Amino acid sequence: VRHDFDWQRQFIPRIKQVLANYLIDEAPFEEDAKRNTDLLVLEAKTVRIACRVRRYDYLERYGGEFTLRAKRPGGIETELQKVLRGFGDFIFYGFSTPDEGGELAAWVLGDLDEFRLWHSRALSLLPKGAMPGALVPNPDRSSEGRAYRLSDLPAAFVRARYPSAGRLAA
Repeated sequence: VRHDFDWQRQFIPRIKQVLANYLIDEAPFEEDAKRNTDLLVLEAKTVRIACRVRRYDYLERYGGEFTLRAKRPGGIETELQKVLRGFGDFIFYGFSTPDEGGELAAWVLGDLDEFRLWHSRALSLLPKGAMPGALVPNPDRSSEGRAYRLSDLPAAFVRARYPSAGRLAA
């Protein structure tokens, strides 16, 4: 787990560059002239962004979806439980380039409020005890995840994506 955390951290500078395009905007002239403001953060609150990067080898097979950990041994709270409890505003889900050197081959920026709304609606339509998304057990049986296809989610979930069409397309 620590190894994966450390590996993913190399992508943080690139993720920050990408997110700036969607969460920061140039201030209009009036803001600059009257309030000494050149840039505006588009959200008026602290924005919490979950970032996940998968290895390039997974892009071809799983490029149209994202996965959240849904079950861990010992009752440790999972990513999915945290999201459903209202934590997190966005998820940045990407895939490394083949050399895994800090660049991203593909990514999606998803709106977690839209995900929560979709998840709630999907739960109401499923049989009792069923959950939306496909169950994805970890090969070492240390945890289980739920995979969600972008094509199953509302269009408003995807705030941005790269490439805009192709491998990560819904």
